[in-house]
Amino acid sequence: MTQATQRPVLVSDHEHELPYSKGLMASSIMATGLAPGRAFHVAEVIEQRLHDRECPTVTRAELTDLALEVLREEVGPRYAETYAKWNLVKHLDEPLVVLVGGATGVGKSTIATMLASRLGITRVIPTDAVREVMRAMLTPDLFPTLHTSSFEAERMVRHPVPADADPLIVGFREQVGAVAVGVEALIERAAEERSDVIIEGAHLVPGFLDLERFAGRAVVVPLLVTVDDEELHRSHFVARGTTQRPPDRYLAAFPSIRKLHRYTRSMALQHGVPVVPSYNLDATLSHVIDLVVQQAFRAVPERHGDSGGHAEPEPRREAP
Repeated sequence: MTQATQRPVLVSDHEHELPYSKGLMASSIMATGLAPGRAFHVAEVIEQRLHDRECPTVTRAELTDLALEVLREEVGPRYAETYAKWNLVKHLDEPLVVLVGGATGVGKSTIATMLASRLGITRVIPTDAVREVMRAMLTPDLFPTLHTSSFEAERMVRHPVPADADPLIVGFREQVGAVAVGVEALIERAAEERSDVIIEGAHLVPGFLDLERFAGRAVVVPLLVTVDDEELHRSHFVARGTTQRPPDRYLAAFPSIRKLHRYTRSMALQHGVPVVPSYNLDATLSHVIDLVVQQAFRAVPERHGDSGGHAEPEPRREAP
């Protein structure tokens, strides 16, 4: 019997039996940071191994063990370990909240969108959206620094700035402090609804959010994306320039953007938030995924085992 005419292997989760899906398995494997093409290849190898065993059904735990075996052989133990940990993280009772911070133009939005796709998270919220809502409620007379871009905040500072202070940093801190209120409200809602979310934006500056208040109710993973090479950072604005977002404004403000880049990086180092240098999208995304899985795995209760992939508690989100 050829592979084209082979009957699909059914995957049992004790309540339902569904045909094995290469697409769903590949999506699950991509949570390890593996590129889509390689993930689909692994999923195909898993499918062939299932047919070679000539078993009409396989349990979820058996499929996980097979996936780990194939991952070790095809792409290496690192990806197998990450896959095992992610399979346990998926069964956490607490929602996963990932905070992707960084200065304008470092690639936060792209990384957040691709991360959401790899991890199966459907909600991605930019802090600019939070700022827009707050701007609708607070007029420029009440809160002027909300009504400008982060890298132009110095223009809207009204109170006297100390001689040893930088007006840009002072204005930016005012803006970040205000937006932080809205960000904490988003995390609170995610905790109450037990829904995963990725929040991204320049306003996610380490030290401004009280993340301890969500301990035990949400797994919050903060990180900061940086571009250490100034010319590479500058090139991002040229590459993304459109008629809606012409690069001239950003290039003119580039010295201010770099100043905020240095400030947010120093805050991340001061508060122990992971810094992810961005120089290659695939490598950066893999690094981010590894950080998220590693930090989230620390929240897995000891009763779930040693990341061997055998735990089968009631899932919080649908397993692939």
